[in-house]
Formats: sequence, structure tokens, C-alpha cells
Amino acid sequence: MASAQSSYPRRQTRQVVLRHPSGDVRVGGDAAISVQSMTITKTADVEGTLAQIYALKAAGADIVRCTCNEQEAAEGLARIVPRSPVPIVADIHFHVEMALAALEAGVQCLRLNPGNLRKPEEIKLVARECKDRAVPVRIGVNAGSLDPRLYQKYGGATPEALVESAQIELGLFAEEGFDDVKISVKASNVPLMIEAYRQLSEATDHPLHLGVTEAGPPPAGTIKATAGIATLLSEGVGDTIRYSLTADPVEEARAGRVLLEALGLRERTSVDLIACPACGRAEIDVYKVAQEAQAALENREIPLQVAVMGCVVNGPGEARSADLGIAAGRHRGHLFIRGQIVRVVPEDEMVSALVDEAEKLVKEGVAARLAAADSSAAAEAEADRAALLDAKGSDANHSEERVELIERRLREADSSD
Repeated sequence: MASAQSSYPRRQTRQVVLRHPSGDVRVGGDAAISVQSMTITKTADVEGTLAQIYALKAAGADIVRCTCNEQEAAEGLARIVPRSPVPIVADIHFHVEMALAALEAGVQCLRLNPGNLRKPEEIKLVARECKDRAVPVRIGVNAGSLDPRLYQKYGGATPEALVESAQIELGLFAEEGFDDVKISVKASNVPLMIEAYRQLSEATDHPLHLGVTEAGPPPAGTIKATAGIATLLSEGVGDTIRYSLTADPVEEARAGRVLLEALGLRERTSVDLIACPACGRAEIDVYKVAQEAQAALENREIPLQVAVMGCVVNGPGEARSADLGIAAGRHRGHLFIRGQIVRVVPEDEMVSALVDEAEKLVKEGVAARLAAADSSAAAEAEADRAALLDAKGSDANHSEERVELIERRLREADSSD
């Protein structure tokens, strides 16, 4: 129903391609910003890792990274890659042998950490092998594992140090004529991360992978990651993203997808549930109903904005821009599409009615569902609205009483001066 409507001008970058039998994933250029996550299983556990990869794809991941830290992991990749529904990135840290083994396993991309794999001859060897196979590399600079020489030169993990680390690696690749590269300069400190990416975006046109590393568990970790990633995306910086959370990686993929959809940078594929904060007029436990609706809708492919409103007085009007919504009043739920009442249901059927209508709306479209509206629903809804106004008044939160009290006290203070 909803389409991407971002107003953020994208920074122009070159493009790298992660080739995959079910469809290549392009990063940079005019490609959509992609979502990444990383498995937390042992890569040698082929079936367990594949199950997690499929769960990540279902949650919105376009690319998945797996660690390749030992022979058993490389052998696992050889069995995982042909069955994976998305391109696989092998995560390499200290051992060049693991990078070469991952390439033999058929991975679609390597991630190299310049702070851990530092020998120029080894880096150049990997570059030659990747060039021959048309496999891109992500230069993954991390403030927590910065080359000690750069740490000493800059007196710490500064934005300049992170950017120079990436540039040194790029220079080694360039000597081998290899430029199929994307770059990240991650840090757990959000302002540091933002400034490093800003500087990097000025220094190179390679696509950038955004992330706040070691963000921690939700909700704080999600907020930190969003603060960094969304800031840069709003400046047009970033071509692919990952939330690094201390949580089920499915939460990372879901958070990334939600962020891009919220910013209008990806077409909506899942529900966007909005809800009022509740007030003195609310006829239901808004929090409970909203949570039930979210749980019922979030794993369905329903690209709608859905509203849960606590009362029928202002609910349908305030959520008029939503594709679908429900508002409570007098122990009933008023189901509406684009602000127009289409059905009135018992309160205990509100969530099930919302899910049913959402599925029909996706399948049949707005016009068809409005045409199928219950002809008596609008009148019933208006009667409930009038009754609620009569019972609770137009100022259920007593806001105007507070305003009058403030005005009276200020007048009294003026007169006493």
C-alpha cells in the first residue's frame, strides 16, 4: 500500500555486486539500501546456521554474514552457501588461510578487519584471489580493534584514525588493481561513528556499510544504533546497514528493515503499527490491544499502516492517513479504512477483525473493501461517538480546566504586583 517517499538525496557511490543464484544484491549506486545481520550459530553447525539464515531473510535481511574462524567453519560454509537464500559474507579476522578457504567455499563476499589482518602481502593475496573470482570485499574497520600503530599515531581511536585505516587497506587493494570494495568504520561511540563516516564519505566514493558496533541489548542498543545510522542516512550517507545488538539476530534484521521503511528508503513489506498514547477518554487498555495487534500482524506480509486508537471520538479522524485502523467505544470496536468506518465489532473481536480486514485489504484493495463496508456501520459509530461525548464531555482530560486555572493564577499574580 505504502511506497518509498524518501526526500534524502543519496550520496553517489560506485556499486558492488554480491552475486547469488536467486538474485544478485547490489550495494551502492542507485541500489536500494540493503539490510544485513550476522549469524550467532557455530558455522560448522550447517543446519542450525541455515535455519538462522532463513529466519533472518524472513525478517528482512538481504545479506547475512557468518564467521569463518576455523577449518570446520570453512567446511560448513561450503555446505551452507549453495543452500542459502541470500548472499553470504565470510567474516575474517586473523588468518589469511580462512579468507582463502571461504573463497573456495563459494562465499559472495569477504569482510576483512584491517586491525587484525595486517600483513600487506597477505592482504594483497586476498585481493588477487577476490579479483579473479569477482568477489567483493568489505573493509571492516572497528574502533575496538584498530591497528596499534594508528592508535598511537592519533592518540586513540579517532575518526581520522579509522578513516586512515580504511585508506591504507584501499591502497593495498589498488596496487593489485582491485576496487570491488565497500567500507565500514564502526565504533560503539555514536558521535565518533557519525564523524568517521562523514569524513570517509568525503574521502572516497566506495559504498559504505553503516553500523554502531557493540551497541548492546535492546532497547538502549536499538536506540544507539538508530541514532547513528539514521543520522547518516538522513544526510544521504550509507548504502547498507546492520544493527549490532546483543539479542537474537532476527531483531537486528527486523530493526534495520523497519528503519529503512520508516525513512521511506525501502518499500514497505511489513506492518507499520501506530497507536494513540491513551487519555482520559480511552475505552480500552490501548497498550494491551496494540501489543496484541502487533504480535498478530508482525510476521505477516502486510505492507499497511495500521492504527489502534483508544476512543471513537477522535480516533478515526486522527488516524485518517492510516490504511486501516480500529477505535474503541462503548465496548465495541469501530473498524475504519482511510478514516471511513466500515464495520463495528464486539470489543473482544477487535484484534481478530483488524487482522482479517488487513488481509482482505492487501488482497482486494482499498476501493473493493470500502465498497464492501457495512451500510449501517457509520451510523452506529456516530451514535457511539455521541454517547461517549455525552458521558465524558468534550474535554475528558480536563485540559481546559487546567488552562483556566493557570490564567486565573497569573491574573491574581499580576494584580498583586
